[in-house]
Amino acid sequence: MRILLVEDDSSLASGIRLALKPEGYTVDHLSDGVSARSTLLEGIPFDAVILDLGLPRLDGVDVLKAVRLEGNQVPILVLTARDAVDERIAGLDAGADDYLIKPFDVTELTARLRALLRRSHGQVRSLLECQGIRFDPVTLKVSYQGQEASLSRRELTLLQEFMSHPGRVFTRDTLTQLVYGWDEDVESNAIEVHIHHLRRKFFPHVIRTVRGIGYVMDNPG
Repeated sequence: MRILLVEDDSSLASGIRLALKPEGYTVDHLSDGVSARSTLLEGIPFDAVILDLGLPRLDGVDVLKAVRLEGNQVPILVLTARDAVDERIAGLDAGADDYLIKPFDVTELTARLRALLRRSHGQVRSLLECQGIRFDPVTLKVSYQGQEASLSRRELTLLQEFMSHPGRVFTRDTLTQLVYGWDEDVESNAIEVHIHHLRRKFFPHVIRTVRGIGYVMDNPG
């Protein structure tokens, strides 16, 4: 899952990214409100946004309002030191999906993020199941036809994206951004290599190539 983190405290941002990486998230970071608004209004696909409110250049509440006014329904989890009830209400009314007061425990942050993503995908529980594959986003354990499978972090990220959106065709560029984000140099055939490994190891017929477009995990219906 690809997450946009908007936080001007560099130490806190580094800590959040460090905490989310083992959970299988690809985290892109911005540190001001203007950049966040521009990025989200460009329609860059993120599965969720973690948004501080006290941002330089443009307040987080104004970012929220602009994004929702544009019709962007990406799930947004607000982080803030503003603990007054009226300020929390203002954030929720502006379009936040959840609210976490600083300081916070990173385990609560990751739990709230998982719940937010489940709700956005219409899932009551966290376990993903499709075509004989079972994926637990909490433990990052995968099994295929009852046998446990061992996947790399990037293979897990790819598989979770496909299983969270069965039937959706992903282009190679979209998958590259989802897996690597903005900060890493990527080999031109990196996604093809990861897809090949997924097919070879466990499920060769599950991820289908859509010629000239990308890849899809078919929904068995």
